[in-house]
Amino acid sequence: MITIIDYNLGNVGSIYNMLTKIGEQCIVSSDSDVILKSDRLILPGVGSFDNGINNLRNKRLIEPLNEFVKVKKKPILGICLGMQLMAASSHEGKENGLLWIPLEVVGFKEQTAYNGTIPVMGWNYVSPKEKNPLLNTEGNRYYFVHSFFFETNKYEILTASVNNFNYCAAFQNDNVFGVQFHPEKSHKYGMELLQNFCKL
Repeated sequence: MITIIDYNLGNVGSIYNMLTKIGEQCIVSSDSDVILKSDRLILPGVGSFDNGINNLRNKRLIEPLNEFVKVKKKPILGICLGMQLMAASSHEGKENGLLWIPLEVVGFKEQTAYNGTIPVMGWNYVSPKEKNPLLNTEGNRYYFVHSFFFETNKYEILTASVNNFNYCAAFQNDNVFGVQFHPEKSHKYGMELLQNFCKL
């Protein structure tokens, strides 16, 4: 069973519909017992970093999520803000992240080398940095909407580029997966990625 974490931030309905369309059983829940009994989790997110962490804290979800990730070591996929919440910290806010990956989230407006629009919005191709079970083929494109991002790093599995400015589009740290784009809005490419996640 796949559980989509409900913490009042994110396109949970769109993700649920996409998973159902590809034939996967899933539920939306913020119940700790349900989370801990799940085979896989998806942490969605649309909004700001501090709001995301505070919502998880207020719903008492941080402890069960840590147990799922660090003790049970089962697969979890973070989407957009959900990916960023897995970091140590973010320039967008003052709160600590979940610390599942030793990275920091930074902003496009801070980058002198970046000359694209903010937020980054729309379809973009990604380049595999290494072989990974989330991606079967090259030449895939996904839908992005974000103003903050991860710089290129050793956990990176997919790279995105805007006007020759490269950044991390997806990462993996053991059982922790994150994607900066929205697979639930990325049609067949997103369906394939979610199908691959469900096979882990």
